[in-house]
Amino acid sequence: MIRFCNHCGSSVSFYVPPGDSLPRHVCDACGHIHYENPRLVVGCVAEWEGRILLCRRAIEPRHGFWTLPAGFMENGESTAQGAGRETYEEAGAKVIIDAPFAMVSVPHINQVHLFYRGRLATPDYSAGEESLEVDLFAPEAIPWPELAFRTVELCLRRYLADRQRERFGFHESELPPL
Repeated sequence: MIRFCNHCGSSVSFYVPPGDSLPRHVCDACGHIHYENPRLVVGCVAEWEGRILLCRRAIEPRHGFWTLPAGFMENGESTAQGAGRETYEEAGAKVIIDAPFAMVSVPHINQVHLFYRGRLATPDYSAGEESLEVDLFAPEAIPWPELAFRTVELCLRRYLADRQRERFGFHESELPPL
C-alpha cells in the first residue's frame, strides 16, 4: 500500500482517477498517479550434456527447495540479459541463451515469469548467495516434490515434453491461485 507520494511526499488517496478505469494511488497535493504494475521474473532452463541446472534456495520464500535460476528483472536490462545475470548470480554459471521458452502469468501475486532455453557455456557452476547448492539433474532425477514454485514445475514439464519430441515451442499460460 502506497502511503506517500514519491514526487512531493504528501499523502495519497486510492480512487479511480478521471480518464482511468481502475483505482490508483493519487497524490492529494500534486495529483501524481502512482501506477503499480506486475513484476517480471526472468530465468533459464540451462542444460549441460542433457542435465538441467537447478538451485536449492537459500532465501525465502521456499527456503531449501529447488528452483530454476531466476529472479526479478532489473531496470536497464533486456529479459535475456536478466535471465543470464540471474543464472550467473544464483548458480555461478555462464549461460548461452537460446530462445524464450515459457511465459506464465501469475496475476494473484502480480508477477509474470519468463523462462528462456539455454546451454551452459562451460560445466562450471557454484552456489551464489541466494543458493544453498547447485547441481545438474538428469530428467529422471529432478526432485519434483521439492520444487519451490508451480511455475518452475510447469516450465520443466513442458521443457522435457518438448525435448522428447525434439521440437521446442513457446508456451504461454496463466497460473490460478491455489
